[in-house]
Amino acid sequence: MTVGAETGPMDDADAFDELRPLLFTIAYELLGSAADAEDVLQDSYLRWQGVDRTQVEHPRAYLTQIVTRQALNHLRTVRRRREEYVGSWLPEPIRTESDASHDVLLAESVSMAMLLVLETLGPTERAVFVLSEVFGHSMVEIAAMVGKSDATVRQIAHRARAHVRERRKRFEPDSETSRAVIGTFLQAAQTGDVQALMDVLAPDVVQISDGGGKVTAARRPIIGARQVAVFLLGLVRKGVADMNIEFGTYNALPALLLSAPDGQLDSVLMIEVSGDRIAALYAVRNPDKLRSVERTRVLVR
Repeated sequence: MTVGAETGPMDDADAFDELRPLLFTIAYELLGSAADAEDVLQDSYLRWQGVDRTQVEHPRAYLTQIVTRQALNHLRTVRRRREEYVGSWLPEPIRTESDASHDVLLAESVSMAMLLVLETLGPTERAVFVLSEVFGHSMVEIAAMVGKSDATVRQIAHRARAHVRERRKRFEPDSETSRAVIGTFLQAAQTGDVQALMDVLAPDVVQISDGGGKVTAARRPIIGARQVAVFLLGLVRKGVADMNIEFGTYNALPALLLSAPDGQLDSVLMIEVSGDRIAALYAVRNPDKLRSVERTRVLVR
């Protein structure tokens, strides 16, 4: 299917359900939260129910516009809450299909690193960037969606691209190599070998933990191989070694799900690998962000 193109005629009653994966993907990339994205879809569906379908020529374009505007309104509200967030804020992790990285552009767009970069954009800049760079919409289409002139949207797009380009990191999709690196990482962590652990971490590796003030978590990012290794081994000594570990794919990244012996999910650790070393670790412990992590999300653009 051509990116950004209409899907063709469809039964109006089924239009929203058929487009739900696409609409969720758009909302999630604009908000960085599956729960907020679902709220936006619910509000958008109610609006769709009140629309005279005979006046809608292209349901895909119409629904994309509704979801984009609802997501922008929601984003402006939640950004104020995020400014008061306790500790580091991370996007809500979503379980993605194991082959999600086959579409590299889509996989990168939902990666933790990219979502954190998008978080540094203003709401309109974020929408313009996502709709143009990921979903392939024209500046004219986006102008109608965000309520700006074509010329203004082009200027916003130029600024947003430059902003992202300066901050984005090289993205490497999940692969057998990354799984092997993670195996080495786990072995080193479980044996308590600081040097072996440092050897699998990039010199400038970053560990970010999100507890939301509801559970114990490092309040600030930890940077550097030795610092991260010491931090991780401290967690192992405090009980992580007794947890059950399950492999998964979250945000198109390899991930570890850590659960207590009673089965209670403690955290989702997403691991960003670059070459043969780990470049970043994203640990989400905030229980509010773990409520729907078992649900696999189908991403579409």
